[in-house]
Amino acid sequence: MSESDLKNVLIVDDTETNIDILLEILDDDYEVSVATDGESCLEFIEDELPDLILLDIMMPGMDGYEVCSRLKADKRTSHIPVVFITAKDDASDRQRGLELGALDYIAKPFDTAVVKETVKKYLLT
Repeated sequence: MSESDLKNVLIVDDTETNIDILLEILDDDYEVSVATDGESCLEFIEDELPDLILLDIMMPGMDGYEVCSRLKADKRTSHIPVVFITAKDDASDRQRGLELGALDYIAKPFDTAVVKETVKKYLLT
């Protein structure tokens, strides 16, 4: 499969270590892009629509909840699957994320197999 045929996953996280780990997990099977905050995520999708977004909640400026809310309110981006990947793991955090339109919620520290299977499930690859 050529690189142009690969599904694009956008990682939105402000922690370099998390980004590095997710890149290592996903880079062989997907085209992976990175945004380090909510504003950068929204700027990225103006030019290119990813096939899936892995979205942290706790970021400087605009948090992941606000990013998800904006994505789901926009006809152009509402179809993009969003999976929260975050240290906020209370039931109320999870519920809020799903109510905003996220399809899934992965708690940090995350398991490599869970990340791979979750991404695969929503990209149907």
